[in-house]
Amino acid sequence: MIRVLVADDQPLVRAGLTTLLDVEPDIEVVAAVADGEQAVEAARRLRPDVACLDIRMPGTDGIAATRLLAGPDVAEPVPVLILTTFDVDEYLFGALEAGASGFLLKDAEPDAVVAAVRSVAAGNGTLADGLTKRVLGELVSRRRTQPVTAARAHDLLTPRELEILLLLAQGMSNDEIARELVVEVSTVKSHLARMMPKLGVRSRLHAAVWAYQNGVVDTGR
Repeated sequence: MIRVLVADDQPLVRAGLTTLLDVEPDIEVVAAVADGEQAVEAARRLRPDVACLDIRMPGTDGIAATRLLAGPDVAEPVPVLILTTFDVDEYLFGALEAGASGFLLKDAEPDAVVAAVRSVAAGNGTLADGLTKRVLGELVSRRRTQPVTAARAHDLLTPRELEILLLLAQGMSNDEIARELVVEVSTVKSHLARMMPKLGVRSRLHAAVWAYQNGVVDTGR
């Protein structure tokens, strides 16, 4: 069972999202709160598998709450999925840098929201359609003014882990990577589990971002 926390200051949105998720046989909403401060307190107490947070909330906003729950200094992070009305780059990059494992717009189809919750719970991460190219484009742009550090990946990772990282950065799922390398999916998952701590990341999404930030992936791809 995937245990989910919902945080949104709009009662109708909060109730709708709770109902949408609760009807799924493998998902249970364990708390529904109205602001970021309540979200942080409830998440630390209940330890949900996914915290679904709005960006704009009174007091502690979604990005600040994400940093408190999933930031790099958090010893036991709670995976965060940002759900927002606002398609703004400042929010998108702010959420990812704070440690969010996914970013979805509220106008997404209900099935996409459910799939995103399952993806984040599985440690895969997710981005709304149309946002992935913007994220990777921004990372490539930032790299133009920074030294390329692809050698770091070769120092940190085994050849197989590096191979998986490259495929992951191309957007492949675990199943697709397994087929490409002719190995079991469990083998891919094992490599990912060993790889991510080496890179200092906590999800497949952040591993892909790391690959682009550090020049591991060719900018032409």
